Amino acid sequence: MKMFRAIADVARSLSKDESVRAIILSGKGKSFCAGLDVASIASPFDDEESSLALPMTKVKELLKKQPRTSFKIYETKDHGNNHDHGNGHDHVEEDASKERMLDLNVSAVGNLAQDIAYLWRDIPVPVIAVLNGMCYGGGLQLALGADIRYAAHDCKLSVMEAKWGLIPDMSASITLRELVRMDVAKELTFTGRIVDGAEAERLGLVTRCCEDPMEEAMKWADMVVKRSPDAIAGAKILYQRTWVSSEQECLELETEIQQRLIMSWNQMAASAKNFSVNVPYKKRQDFDD
Repeated sequence: MKMFRAIADVARSLSKDESVRAIILSGKGKSFCAGLDVASIASPFDDEESSLALPMTKVKELLKKQPRTSFKIYETKDHGNNHDHGNGHDHVEEDASKERMLDLNVSAVGNLAQDIAYLWRDIPVPVIAVLNGMCYGGGLQLALGADIRYAAHDCKLSVMEAKWGLIPDMSASITLRELVRMDVAKELTFTGRIVDGAEAERLGLVTRCCEDPMEEAMKWADMVVKRSPDAIAGAKILYQRTWVSSEQECLELETEIQQRLIMSWNQMAASAKNFSVNVPYKKRQDFDD
């Protein structure tokens, strides 16, 4: 339980830190994450306070909905007053001043188990998962919450919940559908079979299979931090908000984000670099205001 709370707390903390430009998620040791520590959940003690905590109490904590802070873009439309003097009355248009909110999240709340995988999507900077060794069950779902996944050739990945008679419930219903076909998702989920890094790349589970995933992640992060933080944040919000949206919603959000970027300090700084003028970037825009 302590690890679940710690990961969620770190993700929330990083989402508020405007100095962060990129995040790399990796496991300490030989594996990224072997999945849920069943023994810890089944233990009658709380791993943080050494107090009695029945297994079902821990399960209820994992499944309890948590408040989530969303990144939003607000658009205020002021159409002015429409005065109709024909009947002697001043008529004010109903939507004369309308504020419309575009929310990055598809849901206002998630539970603790979902948050440790899903909250990384809320952070307006790239999140790269470096995968090695075992990446099973909840560990795989955590990796799926990242924007980019680099895996070692001998990395082993599995949607392993079927082994325990469960479904993948840490936001995989959102993240997995963005990466693989439905029949592939079902085949992996129904069987819980283990795939290596090369097959994971062919299926779409990982972005790339590499000799040294951490080195590749560091190189990629170095490239990203040279770009405008506003453009990166805007692009992440755009794709996550529109990937399964209607064409109309996609086009509207493209326009709204671009209007936020054009002629902003960081957009001008990015353009200046093309002319060998090194203008430093400022902190990224707060897309929540």
